[in-house]
Amino acid sequence: MNCRERFHAIMNFEKPDRMYRTEWAPWWDKTYNRWTKEEGLVVRNDPEIGPYYSLVKQFGLDLMLQYWLPLAKPELRQFLRGEGKGYISDEEGYEKILPYLYPDPEQYVDAERLKLFARIRDRGDAVMWITLDGYFWGPRTILGIEPHLYAFYDEPELMHRINEDICNYHAKLIGYVSQFIHPDFMTYAEDMSYNNGPMLSEEMFDEFMLPYYLRTIPLLKKLGTRVFIDSDGDITKALPWFERAGIEGILPLERQAGVDLLKLRESHPKFLFLGHYDKMVMPKGEEAMRAEFERLLPVMRQGGFIPGVDHQTPPGVSLENYKIYLKLLMEYSEKI
Repeated sequence: MNCRERFHAIMNFEKPDRMYRTEWAPWWDKTYNRWTKEEGLVVRNDPEIGPYYSLVKQFGLDLMLQYWLPLAKPELRQFLRGEGKGYISDEEGYEKILPYLYPDPEQYVDAERLKLFARIRDRGDAVMWITLDGYFWGPRTILGIEPHLYAFYDEPELMHRINEDICNYHAKLIGYVSQFIHPDFMTYAEDMSYNNGPMLSEEMFDEFMLPYYLRTIPLLKKLGTRVFIDSDGDITKALPWFERAGIEGILPLERQAGVDLLKLRESHPKFLFLGHYDKMVMPKGEEAMRAEFERLLPVMRQGGFIPGVDHQTPPGVSLENYKIYLKLLMEYSEKI
């Protein structure tokens, strides 16, 4: 099987030749710097795809080519009030930044990059995915973390206006991208959970997010694109909400937030999962890493799940330990 055939076999709960071996998220810059500047890793850069994807191939992993579609022009940063503080505080502020939001895809989406990804994907050498700023993530970016959470109650009209605009823009982006490639899967970036669960109630989800998912998800599925949510933290309580919206899968399933994949598979047998390999065991050596693969193996054998580091390999992982992880990944990818 090539990469695409293998990925779709797993997502269809069919038997692949082996497990898809991947790093779906880039390594932390501090991890990359440790390996290259302190531990002697030499990256054989392929200029066509750049150093990150070159290193993925160098490590013997399967490629997942990602393109994150822009919500705003880069110039919007001039309005930023500070890290996590957002750009506006009210509807008047939203009016002021509108010229910098929802830019023309023909000017701000790299069509040549998409065409390159399409060529690589169509050879069977990779799967390709896109990311959209979702209906929690998007308003939070615009309003800032704390003001966003108050806005569900204090500025409901503004919240709906923002998500209506994002939804219409998503439709435009999806249509534009589809001229060049039909992505294998996508993620709505949301990050709406932390260690204690979702940061909003189901009622708020249904009012402020669900209507917009229901309008854009069918556009994606029409392309044959599988629809995932990207949310950190414990998504256990929120997963049925996403499922009702028509979402098919989730990543990264952070173990340290208390997510239990075996329980999720029992309660959601057809849901798709990516990630969940506990990154906190990686500095502890081969025995701990092997035990983590043993924990995941039953779900790997069921299909619908691709294991991967559950949110980037941290800088506490030495190159030597990462190579042990890779060795075990190769071993366990053949056990399904």
